[in-house]
Amino acid sequence: MKTATFLSLVGASTAFTTPTLKTKSASSLEAWKDDTVVGITAPMGYFDPLGLSVGQSDETMNIYREAELKHGRVAMAACLGWYVTAAGVHPAFNSSLSSDPLEAAKQLPFVGWVQFVLGCGAIEWLGEQIKTRPGYVPGDLLGTAFWVDDSDEGWVGYQNREINNGRLAMVAFMGIYVQDYVYGEYGDNIFRAS
Repeated sequence: MKTATFLSLVGASTAFTTPTLKTKSASSLEAWKDDTVVGITAPMGYFDPLGLSVGQSDETMNIYREAELKHGRVAMAACLGWYVTAAGVHPAFNSSLSSDPLEAAKQLPFVGWVQFVLGCGAIEWLGEQIKTRPGYVPGDLLGTAFWVDDSDEGWVGYQNREINNGRLAMVAFMGIYVQDYVYGEYGDNIFRAS
């Protein structure tokens, strides 16, 4: 059962792939790598070990960047939420849910799941509406691109930190989830009695 869950998590990653779009020559990708300074950070440089960006158009690469930013932001929030729950902090439901986040998800009443799904749906709808504005830059939900561009080193540094922290959080959350599901260890050493 645990192996099946792990394999389903790995297989679920294919749900985040985009449909095949019109592609350009490889020179378009080279221009994208050279012109885009955000996300190309030391020590890895341009990181694409599976070659998913090879032969993709600028439009597809923008979709990939949008997905990377969105999943990174969700993973950062998930890591924080996991440890807040594991610490026993439950602001809702009279603090009656388990401190194990997986058990708390099972104990969450139906109305809680409805609120969760409607809240996520509202955020997704709002994000799609924001994307229709002229000059939209992938991941820029607050419109910062109207005030600052990628020529500002401070702004580029901030964006690179966000992307790197999001990448780390995506990997970290998978580890946190598997640790709880397989071993039943849902907290960190700071939450255990000595």
